Amino acid sequence: MEWHITDAQSLRIIDREIGNHAFSPAEYEIVRRVIYATADFEYRDLIRFSEQALQAGAAALAARSTIIVDVPMVQVGIVPIIQATFANPVYCSMDALTRPQREKTRVSWGIETLARRYPEGIFVVGQAQTALSGLVDLIEKEEIKPALVIGTPAGFIGMGSAVERLKDSLVPHIRIEGRKGNAVVAAAIVSGLVDLSWQAYGKENE
Repeated sequence: MEWHITDAQSLRIIDREIGNHAFSPAEYEIVRRVIYATADFEYRDLIRFSEQALQAGAAALAARSTIIVDVPMVQVGIVPIIQATFANPVYCSMDALTRPQREKTRVSWGIETLARRYPEGIFVVGQAQTALSGLVDLIEKEEIKPALVIGTPAGFIGMGSAVERLKDSLVPHIRIEGRKGNAVVAAAIVSGLVDLSWQAYGKENE
């Protein structure tokens, strides 16, 4: 991300208001990106990182693993920084060619179709809770083994179950606890992770 002086000033305000915290430096960079994108300090207490999530995500980005997102808003939010760095392929579940399914939403069926095509990809579910549920189903059946799952959809019905199942999986992931979340949060997490990864791996990939 290209920073302007006003961005730096805003980040200093965030640092001052957050104060002491228990995040690692890399985790904190992700958290402050989300707060900067949303102006919502509650995310400090809602973002959760599984063990080795950032390391696994960085390695997958550097290996140019395919990125699968649930909705166009996430795709639009991350494509510019991806193209400027690792140039990973980015596919949206809404664009996947699928057969009509009464029992599943279009986004859920699309992400499952792409997951079977790219079982070790990076998955970003920013908005559709049905997509996260479908993705976790495939993980539990051991049909796919994602390099990283970022799950931030807002939701009420069944959302807690999907997040808890993701939490209990052995897949590296970054998730939002509770009902709050959206595509903007997902894009901010990805952007922060890409910047961190590019600092670590960028020179090897240029």
